[in-house]
Amino acid sequence: MEKQGPRILVVDDEESIQRILTVALPPAGYAVYPVRTGEEALRTVPLARPDLILLDLGLPDMDGKEII
Repeated sequence: MEKQGPRILVVDDEESIQRILTVALPPAGYAVYPVRTGEEALRTVPLARPDLILLDLGLPDMDGKEII
């Protein structure tokens, strides 16, 4: 799961937001880890060790505030 650059975990169930950020951020030097659910986010954090988390508060499986 090792990628180059500062790591950003993108937690959002909306495909268009995922697509925009996954395409736009890597050319700027960021490693992007996209996930769609809170459960995926909680599993990914220890593996990706993100420097920043972009978190949608309205996820399908849990409230984003629970993740915080």
